[in-house]
Amino acid sequence: SVIHDSAAEYLYSGMKVSYEEFLKISEASEKRYEYIDGEIYLLALPFYAHQRAVGRIFNEFANWFKDKQCEPIVSPFDVTLYKSKDNINVVQPDILVICDKENIDEKGRYRGIPTLVVEVLSESTKVKDLIKKLNLYMLTGVKEYWIVNTDSKEAYVYGFNDGNIETMRGYKGGDKVQSMVFKGLEVTTEQIFA
Repeated sequence: SVIHDSAAEYLYSGMKVSYEEFLKISEASEKRYEYIDGEIYLLALPFYAHQRAVGRIFNEFANWFKDKQCEPIVSPFDVTLYKSKDNINVVQPDILVICDKENIDEKGRYRGIPTLVVEVLSESTKVKDLIKKLNLYMLTGVKEYWIVNTDSKEAYVYGFNDGNIETMRGYKGGDKVQSMVFKGLEVTTEQIFA
């Protein structure tokens, strides 16, 4: 049974529920949740450094993708990814780049697979972003995953192919963080962290 008391919404975090139960919980709540491998994660409100980094990266992406086929989108925006027919996952990446706009339905919901995903780490999401989401994106057809760490002022770019990590590059101290999929798309670490 699904609890709808707002004080109980924090109890959902870490709960194992079915996809149908997750939908009921998320639709009945104003809070933001992600759902990975059958488990619910409550998304905490992000801090200044996180939002600043997201904004700066998104700004560079928006300029670079202007007049191009693909489009960057900033969170909150649900992405539904299928590890299998029965393993349905719902996440809200900080930034995603979609090239398959035909997979946006008439209600504005996205049913496709992003080409590139960016997650800016925060204390509460670090393990999820570094392990669970890396695994999820790798196995569901995402081509490239940027992990941005505002504490260490580093960024890592993973290139996926055929359900495996094909390439991993680290960037810090004035480096240009470069996309593997979109040649010419780059953001300096100084732009992200200054």
